[in-house]
Amino acid sequence: MKAVFLDADTLGSDVDLSPLERAAGSIQQHGRTTPEQVLERIRGFDTIITNKVVLGRSHFEACPELKHIAVVATGLNNIDQEAARAHGIRVMNVTNYGRSTVAQHTMALMLALATRLLDYDRDVRAGRWARSDMFCLMDHPILELEGRTLGIVGYGDLGQGVVERARAFGMNILLGARPGQEAGEVDGLSRLPLDELLPKVDVLSLHCLLTDETRNLIGARELGLMKKDALLINTSRGGLVDEAALADALRTGQIGGAGFDVLTEEPPRNGNPLLAEDIPNVIITPHSAWASREARQRIVNITANNLESLA
Repeated sequence: MKAVFLDADTLGSDVDLSPLERAAGSIQQHGRTTPEQVLERIRGFDTIITNKVVLGRSHFEACPELKHIAVVATGLNNIDQEAARAHGIRVMNVTNYGRSTVAQHTMALMLALATRLLDYDRDVRAGRWARSDMFCLMDHPILELEGRTLGIVGYGDLGQGVVERARAFGMNILLGARPGQEAGEVDGLSRLPLDELLPKVDVLSLHCLLTDETRNLIGARELGLMKKDALLINTSRGGLVDEAALADALRTGQIGGAGFDVLTEEPPRNGNPLLAEDIPNVIITPHSAWASREARQRIVNITANNLESLA
């Protein structure tokens, strides 16, 4: 096997890549690869390891020796899979590596929004507590999670991890049916059509992939069905929510708050409606929910196993 890793920096500098080297024999590593550099860097290799570098038909046509692509992530949006199949190239990805860290991040967003953690921290730092004539501040309404209803759309490994943790907080759980998914009962939980789910939940957490069917799954109409104090969490994929509609809903108090780890454009070089300074009770983190060192090491180890399976 002759392998090249096109964007090793995307896994950070604190993980051990030696399992990949043992599995592949040897790997030529590049920290980052620009679109203009891709072709020259993949020529002569039968195996490509990448996270986010875009690979398409023109690359495959120019490199007939290419046999395998190992993506060190779950999403395969950066790979032209149809073209890969046409050229006999096997594409592998990594799943079930981030249950703990993504679920932890989801709960952190939920708790920070429910307790108005950032708002109170800003108030203290601005001197409002020091100037108060009372022993505490109570300007931002706090939502107690116990007894509240959490709606999960996407009940795979990550959604199940969030359910486990939410139960520890005494929350009630309902599942939402994605487009094309049947309602019913799953693991003793009710799965409801989305329009039926939304008015019932105090927190909605998204854990489904971005497809043509799920793009803008939550738009202005869906936001209008939610409770005025409901929270919306997205640690899955940018594009599942109409961000402009959500920004308007937050400004007008149509819903209570939102916590996002993903946006439609990453990094948001052209701005984003959710980054406006006048939006209340919104938290945006930089696609970091997956990025604990433990999870990133699991990605390396699983990818190594994928490569070893090719022998």
